[in-house]
Amino acid sequence: MTLLTAVPAAAPERPPSRPSRLLIAGLVAGPLFTAMFLAEGALRGGGYSPLRHPVSSLALGPQGWRQVTAFIAAGLLVVLFSIGLRRSLRPGPGSLVVPPLVAIWGIGLIGAGVFPTDPVGGYPTAATPATWHGQLHDLAFSLPGFTALALAMLTASVAFARRGSIWFAAYSALSSVAFAVLFAFATMGFSGVAPWTSAAGLWQRLCVSVGWLWLFLFAVDRRRATR
Repeated sequence: MTLLTAVPAAAPERPPSRPSRLLIAGLVAGPLFTAMFLAEGALRGGGYSPLRHPVSSLALGPQGWRQVTAFIAAGLLVVLFSIGLRRSLRPGPGSLVVPPLVAIWGIGLIGAGVFPTDPVGGYPTAATPATWHGQLHDLAFSLPGFTALALAMLTASVAFARRGSIWFAAYSALSSVAFAVLFAFATMGFSGVAPWTSAAGLWQRLCVSVGWLWLFLFAVDRRRATR
């Protein structure tokens, strides 16, 4: 008598996933925002100094709508990127924590555009009593946004070390430290603490440049990984 053994058919191999189109938003947001504040800072008169004054002050005055638009557009792009990031990281380390932290950075940018800052460093007017929208700008959006991006870098360094990508883990850790230190320098400068006041705007621009560069390279890495 012949015995027949049923052998289950092999499961079809899963086709390679396509990179999410939403990851492209991470490639665009940083260059767009940076180009805008560099151009606006170079052209803005009325006593504005890119070395001394924050990027947020560019949202004040008759031409401020351009910087407001840049805040909101970049923020929306970052939120879209965070969705694509969630899809590209799962399953695996960092997939539950890093994308929400990146999204908070994007929401912070949107809020910073919607709620304008108060005058800083004498621009565009002398110091005035704190306003409700200035408090929202600083405490509800800017501070949480910067904090979230620093934590996103730090969390990504741990996640990518577990994933075996040592170079990006090390780069994320160094970026997190540089971002936090430069943010501290800028914050002290805008608060009038010597000797940081005269270059507070420069410290802030270096800080956000570190953050945008990390986000851009993160998007590049994720697009390559999902091809």
